Amino acid sequence: MKDIDIAEVARRSGVPASALRFYEEKGLIASTGRRGLRRLFDPGVLERLALIALGQVAGFSLDEIAQMFAPDGRLRIDRARLMAKADELDRTIQRLGAMRDGLRHAAACSAPSHMECPRFRRIVQLAGAGRLDPPAQRTSSRRRPA
Repeated sequence: MKDIDIAEVARRSGVPASALRFYEEKGLIASTGRRGLRRLFDPGVLERLALIALGQVAGFSLDEIAQMFAPDGRLRIDRARLMAKADELDRTIQRLGAMRDGLRHAAACSAPSHMECPRFRRIVQLAGAGRLDPPAQRTSSRRRPA
């Protein structure tokens, strides 16, 4: 299959040409040459761009994604790093779940004002102290106010 120019790569991948140039500067992709002023890429770049997109959706930085490719361009994914990212996502999901539950409580709370609700006041105190953790991570044995 013949090389494709940057405009076609952008069209087929949905990645803007400016991002493709940036990815090339970072070493994530490599052009094979030029046709006039346009960069040319091997068609395999589309799969690589899909892998980069997957890594970004999973929360990896471009630098972390770059480390997942060997110098010869082959994939070399550290499975321990994947497990660590999955654990991080679990913590984020727990934190967001706790936030969702707090917002739902605040929306439905029957207290005359939110500041009269013991549970809402506790959430405010935790947030102010930088300790708004999901309930599963709290170690206190005392009962939380309803």
